[in-house]
Amino acid sequence: MRVFAGMAISASALSAEKLRIDMVAKNVANMNTTRTPEGGPYQRRQVVFAELMDDASRQRFVRLPSRGVSRGVRVAAVVTDNAPPRMVHDPSHPDANAEGMLAMPDINLVNEMVDLITATRAYETNVQVLNASKAMQLRALEIGRG
Repeated sequence: MRVFAGMAISASALSAEKLRIDMVAKNVANMNTTRTPEGGPYQRRQVVFAELMDDASRQRFVRLPSRGVSRGVRVAAVVTDNAPPRMVHDPSHPDANAEGMLAMPDINLVNEMVDLITATRAYETNVQVLNASKAMQLRALEIGRG
């Protein structure tokens, strides 16, 4: 048993949630971007998490699911939302088509704020777990002193 396993799991979750918060910020910052290097309006990005397991744990997990040991969380991918753009009538915009319709990113600010709140709460919870682990280890050292 590793002494710092709980701290390592919390640290991996902190890294993953920070990336999720960064993606929300990027989505909000680009919600009015109508032209990207790839062409067309900006497309919303989301982070996909997956369980982080080592090979020995994975082999045990396949045989005995109750004995699988996770090492934390990892970012499996950053995916692009393939939702069609919102079409807005704005004939004065330089990116508008011949009919005066402008393709805008399909980003809902309310959804982004909900994602931000859940990512922030998960981040805060993992900080609390990290602090609790540290406090328990310090207490164990004090008990060992006699």
